[in-house]
Amino acid sequence: MSRHVLVSYAVDSQPRVGVLVNDRVADLAHHTGVPTDHALYELLLDWEAGRVRVSKVAEHAEAGEIDTIPLARVRLLAPLATPATLYCAGANYRDHVLEMAKVAGIEPDPDPRTLGLGSWHFIKSARSVIGPRELIEVPRGAQKLDWEVELAAVIGRKAKRVSAANALDYLAGYTIAVDLSARDFSRRNGISVQSPFRFDWVAHKSFDTGCPLGPWIVPAGFIVDPQRLAISLSINGELKQQSNTSEMIYSVAEQISDLSRNLTLWPGDVILTGTPAGVGSAGGRFLQSGDTIVASIESIGELETVVA
Repeated sequence: MSRHVLVSYAVDSQPRVGVLVNDRVADLAHHTGVPTDHALYELLLDWEAGRVRVSKVAEHAEAGEIDTIPLARVRLLAPLATPATLYCAGANYRDHVLEMAKVAGIEPDPDPRTLGLGSWHFIKSARSVIGPRELIEVPRGAQKLDWEVELAAVIGRKAKRVSAANALDYLAGYTIAVDLSARDFSRRNGISVQSPFRFDWVAHKSFDTGCPLGPWIVPAGFIVDPQRLAISLSINGELKQQSNTSEMIYSVAEQISDLSRNLTLWPGDVILTGTPAGVGSAGGRFLQSGDTIVASIESIGELETVVA
């Protein structure tokens, strides 16, 4: 099977889906003749059949049997411009939990497994997604825009009440996400610290351009173990986050299983699986205009974005 990735791209104004092999892009719909292959979301709706077509195009591209375009000549877009739903894991790396407890000046919470708890997630606006090298707009009035690199898992099959043992079978692939957070918007001023109405997750997490995603989707079959991937993020060349997905409290498979217990996961849903230590809050350094962010995950690649 040819090593390939799926890209959303544009040569002119028209978004397309491509299969990237050896730094060359083969247009999927052009070579399959299937109209729905022009959009990744449409492709994922029947991923079982779609991945067969993708593999065939990749094989022909690698053999030089079909027309391809150099990667340098195309503009990469977010692989899923508007995911069906973005689920984001909270506090899912051991080192990050310790880091944030220190910032808050409190004792770290006990291991949630010892309390019989599963993973927990919040929902981020799917409209917040942007692609590689797109500009991040700082929310008006925000002074504490923070970064979080995350392994993103893309659902490729309808999943309801699936076991952790079988959960990875429901994935189409993996990509990279940066979950941006407006930390100074997370709590509403003038509201009592005891009030359940103090927290504002929408302002904190769901602003426009708040979720860089990409640069492509690596089909799940090419990631042998999603719990053994180096993960890092740098700002202007300075390393800020460096860890491994083995540091997750709950694995990718466990998160899929937990989420699917009470809701149905659909093709095109994306799960952001948590972030390691090294976020801006820990050192009191937040994103500024002109900053370049490079998020990297082993076996996937690099996602670069710039703060406007």
